Amino acid sequence: MIIRGGRVLDGTGAPAFRADVAISGDRIAALGRLEGAEAAVEVQAAGRFVAPGFIDCHAHGDAAVFDPRVQLAALRQGVTTFVLGQDGLSFAPGSARTVAYAARYFAAVNGSPPRDAPLTVGDLLAAYDRATALNTAYLIPHGTVRYEVMGPSPQAPSPEELRRMLRLVEQGLADGAAGLSSGLEYLPGRHATAAELAALCAPLGRLPYVTHMRAYGERAGIGMAEVVEIARRSGAAMHVSHLHGPADVLLPLVEDALARDVDLTFDTYPYLRGSTILAMVVLPESVPAAEVDRALEVLESDRLDDWWPTLAGLWPRLTISHAPGYGWAEGMGMVAAAERAQMEPAEFCRRLLIDTRLEAGVVSARPDEGPAGEESVRRILRHPSHTGGSDGIYVGGHPHPRGWGAFARFLGRHVRELGDWSWEQAVVHLASHPARRFGLDDRGLVRPGCVADLIVFDPVTVADLATYAAPRTPATGVGEVFVSGERVLSAGALTGARAGRALRPGGG
Repeated sequence: MIIRGGRVLDGTGAPAFRADVAISGDRIAALGRLEGAEAAVEVQAAGRFVAPGFIDCHAHGDAAVFDPRVQLAALRQGVTTFVLGQDGLSFAPGSARTVAYAARYFAAVNGSPPRDAPLTVGDLLAAYDRATALNTAYLIPHGTVRYEVMGPSPQAPSPEELRRMLRLVEQGLADGAAGLSSGLEYLPGRHATAAELAALCAPLGRLPYVTHMRAYGERAGIGMAEVVEIARRSGAAMHVSHLHGPADVLLPLVEDALARDVDLTFDTYPYLRGSTILAMVVLPESVPAAEVDRALEVLESDRLDDWWPTLAGLWPRLTISHAPGYGWAEGMGMVAAAERAQMEPAEFCRRLLIDTRLEAGVVSARPDEGPAGEESVRRILRHPSHTGGSDGIYVGGHPHPRGWGAFARFLGRHVRELGDWSWEQAVVHLASHPARRFGLDDRGLVRPGCVADLIVFDPVTVADLATYAAPRTPATGVGEVFVSGERVLSAGALTGARAGRALRPGGG
């Protein structure tokens, strides 16, 4: 196959250049003026860019990646690889009990496991391999590991428990994991100390510890101090998930960490609103949310009567994204849904948590939504340590649009319209830099010998179309996508090829 006449963005940051790209098998065979070469299939790319496929550093497609509609959502943005196992909670490694916990607690985020439990990291990677149009890489989720060894216990691990957790991390890495993730605002990861996390980072080598920090926004200094402490104790590379909040607070923290010789990267998505499980947003830490029946007992009682009034300012910022049994409320603001139910917002929220058994999910607006927040997003994504991540959640009747639009928004809005990056810089942030971070050595560049994960896009028309009102709308402008040398998107439509590989660090 030959892609002819496009302008190549090779991922090094060098200026775009006119070249043909020849593909043989799953590799880029040649690059240059290939007028005399012949191929069974030729794709005309004149007037368009040819670039390495983008790597979504933070995607919650652990179950959804098998859905062709989700594959289309990613490919139409130029995304060819999902990094899964985020926020310390996913399906492996775990016994049936652990997998059931992770699936239920994160039901509004990850969905249902793709295979029956028990599951190892190797099992999960085998389930992904050649079963989808997208590549998948997987992080060992710390919370899943902790639950497998300690259940919901809030205690520090004993030496033997820590050794058991460490063995699970080592086995996961041997199976092909691309790093270790944590979710320190979720359960049971919330109970971990820097010492515990640093001990589990010991076997990572060059692979990253990827963390949903303990605090963000104005309180991000707490989370970043812990990141620096874990790096100091372990020597591991650090990657902060979805770094969001005021740039005047966050960027000095990043610079301070780098000045302390921390190998630090981070991902962001280009929106001001977030999305997560409702329980994490509204419940105090005193509620044992890792144990549903105990949590429901608290919610059914009067023990939180003094707590609910403290959330009055939060209700206008929440939109219901996922609520089994409350489909009518999905897409409605919490205040409007409460009015329709003829309840106060606090009582409706409490009822929602009880009736969905804590499964409800929400989209949440940041307090600084507006021009100041937009400027912070722009300043943060311009930092050289930045990589792209959608934090895409594909569960629910009315999810956040970022899973359908983040990468197209990076290109259409932040490159073409605002000039926050050049086209060359965009490909570094979205492809080559993430490939290096996760040890995907033969991807992220347009270079002979590299795997042919390639995209062809129109710089004039590439744009996100998904909105908060219509979140499941695919992007436009990316017409042709190749994964491991196979054409998975043609003229913007899926070809049916399931060329996606389960990626392991080091290539192959």
